[in-house]
Amino acid sequence: MLTLRELVDSLGLTIVAAASGSERRVRWVHTSELTDPTPWLSGSEVILTTGMRLGSPQAQRDYVRLLLAHGISGIGFGTGLGHDTVPQALAEEAESVGLAVFEVPYEVPFIAISERAAEHSINEQFAQTQRARLAHERLEKVLVSEGGLSGLTTELSQLLPADVAVYGTCGDALACSGADPAADLSILRAVGYRLAASDPAAVQASRPQAVTLETGQDAIALPVARLSLDGDDATLDAWLFAAKQAGQLSELDRLILWQSVTLVALELVRRRVAEETERRLAGDVLDAALEGQLEAQELARRLEPFGLREQVGAFVMPVPDEGVAVLDRAISVALRERAGGRGLVAARGDLVCALMQAPPSGDPADFFALAEGMRAQISTDIGQELCAGVGRCGPPADLRRIFHEARCALEARTDSATKFGADAGIATYQDLGSAQLLLSMQDQEALKLFCDSILGPIIENEGAYGGELLRSLEAFIECHGQWEKAARRLYCHRHTLRYRIRRVEELTGRSLDDVRDRIDFWLALRGRQIAGTLD
Repeated sequence: MLTLRELVDSLGLTIVAAASGSERRVRWVHTSELTDPTPWLSGSEVILTTGMRLGSPQAQRDYVRLLLAHGISGIGFGTGLGHDTVPQALAEEAESVGLAVFEVPYEVPFIAISERAAEHSINEQFAQTQRARLAHERLEKVLVSEGGLSGLTTELSQLLPADVAVYGTCGDALACSGADPAADLSILRAVGYRLAASDPAAVQASRPQAVTLETGQDAIALPVARLSLDGDDATLDAWLFAAKQAGQLSELDRLILWQSVTLVALELVRRRVAEETERRLAGDVLDAALEGQLEAQELARRLEPFGLREQVGAFVMPVPDEGVAVLDRAISVALRERAGGRGLVAARGDLVCALMQAPPSGDPADFFALAEGMRAQISTDIGQELCAGVGRCGPPADLRRIFHEARCALEARTDSATKFGADAGIATYQDLGSAQLLLSMQDQEALKLFCDSILGPIIENEGAYGGELLRSLEAFIECHGQWEKAARRLYCHRHTLRYRIRRVEELTGRSLDDVRDRIDFWLALRGRQIAGTLD
């Protein structure tokens, strides 16, 4: 930015008072003959005047003090009209308070000074724009080369230089500059959570937030609006945060940061698309594995890109009120932070499952401790205590057993209507009960034979019922034989349910009033799920 000294020297003028104050920045040049021009000034201007209304020494002294109090950078006093030289009282007062005064001879028009200042401002803005363009091109190359948010923050950190981070709206650090991210997070993470406390709906995309760090660094946080292709109102997607390593953030720094907001938004869109693609791929792999469509060798090959080899474990959680997407993201974050990011996360019905690499020790207790840590972190992130089920680790070929053991353990720990609350915690194979008998049957054909011997007559005679008999049987057992509750669950009248249950008893020759028959029905229904024979 132009200084008073640079402006005066460029025109060959002379500073006659307070030369020590000539390093003040000049934002603009303004001409005025008013004794009080401050209502039309905003600070950092140079005032040009001939002093035609400053006749008395006292008026001259008052004029200097008034301009100094308003943050004026200096006074250009025109001589040859009202005054032959700069008045002594004005010069003495300016010298005493440190406000620079330079003489403007009659032959030098005021417009020449204004033009020189404007020319410097235009050239400076052009140069600044050019530097910002070059910086933007550097950042674009990082994005095109798939450097990601990490590459963007690192490049920005070198350009400014500053500590740079991108925070999600939950306060989680999506990327952070520096060779040691943990060290940066120790300074910036608290700031990220403070920013996350802002109501996203109330934050306007054009309004940055100034942040003061305990380290004294000059910092700024810029909101990143989510790019929308359907014309919906932009919502807050992330925060771009920068803390200058030394000194103050310049106008060029701020311009580069504002340009970077769009690049961050584009990278977040790319990341969401990639995550959605990976999520669908993970879901396809999980579905194919659980439905027995993949041979052991092919399954191992499909799991390898997710970092899953040798021994794997399953971690399942019920979908909370916030929905599948929120739980999916929370599990992915916990998997990345606690298990090195190696794993597969996919939804399966009303559950979200994470397949992850078993701890190197191979000790089930270590895996259960890891799962409990993940469960606690996920519950904290979502703001709701959730239960989780885990099975014993095993080779990828045993994936179906591993998943169903975790799912059955979860079901055994908590009733389907009360999955949250006081019972929240980790459910393991120790909670399986009689379901462990089914899971231990390595011979799938034997398991299917057991299920068909009990449910076969129902399946063969469903006909127009379209599976309603099996669904009614399962609901009736899970509702502990309560007709009204089971009917509400099935959205049918209790008399309809009674008719279906009688039909089940007729087809199978068993009675649901008999505890042993009810147990057999329940085991057959669970075994049918485990065997992967569901339509």
